[in-house]
Amino acid sequence: EVQLQASGGGLVQAGGSLRLSCAASGFNFDAYAIGWFRQAPGKEREGVSCINNSNGRTYYTDSMKGRFTISSDNANNTVYLQMNSLKPEDTAVYYCAAGVRWLERLCEIGGIYWGQGTEVTVSS
Repeated sequence: EVQLQASGGGLVQAGGSLRLSCAASGFNFDAYAIGWFRQAPGKEREGVSCINNSNGRTYYTDSMKGRFTISSDNANNTVYLQMNSLKPEDTAVYYCAAGVRWLERLCEIGGIYWGQGTEVTVSS
């Protein structure tokens, strides 16, 4: 059974940091890319960052560059999203998904397999 377990969300003040984790199981981790996505209340889902698990290549959507860092621990089939200098507008439910290794496409349209979300709330 394919599973993607996102965790690490919570309440943080503006300027703070959080590290989200996405633990994957049930599929060949190295054969897929993993992406982080988010959906704020009343808004459409948007891609945040994606990583190719086979070669470590990363992609960030333009608005996410600079404050967020994606990384992968292939030994433990886990992808992380380090979020620094958080802003109230980063408040959203964050999801991870596994999909094609064309990173720009994955971050644009989403993945094949999805995990449940983890909620991030940034207070001003």
